[in-house]
Amino acid sequence: MIGRLNHVAIVVPDLDGAAEIYRETLGAHVSEPVALPLHGVTTVFVELLNTKIELLHPLGEDSPIALFLERNPSGGMHHVCYEVDDIHAARDRLVTEGARVLGDGEPRRGAHDKPVLFLHPKDFCGTLVELEQV
Repeated sequence: MIGRLNHVAIVVPDLDGAAEIYRETLGAHVSEPVALPLHGVTTVFVELLNTKIELLHPLGEDSPIALFLERNPSGGMHHVCYEVDDIHAARDRLVTEGARVLGDGEPRRGAHDKPVLFLHPKDFCGTLVELEQV
């Protein structure tokens, strides 16, 4: 059902500093920051040959990752994103198998302007999973 790894998301306390580390120290291509008010984050993508790293920083007081950053002031891995061909079929199959979809269960537009869903970390070995339709 899942396809390739689309990205690994890392919450960072300093988005510009983190982007500079990937750009200058590691020599990676780093996108410009993009504010995603619907998700409460500002995001930067680090392009790799086989996948991406998504750097996340809270946007606004109601950001869902603000609490994560409070608990982990240095930041850390937040979620992994896998590609799926049909997000509704994937959701329906996962729900039938007992997985919990976060939010209202309906896909929302993600950072790549494609439908995404998040799956409860307790159902996936303690890891928050994002599915993105490609």
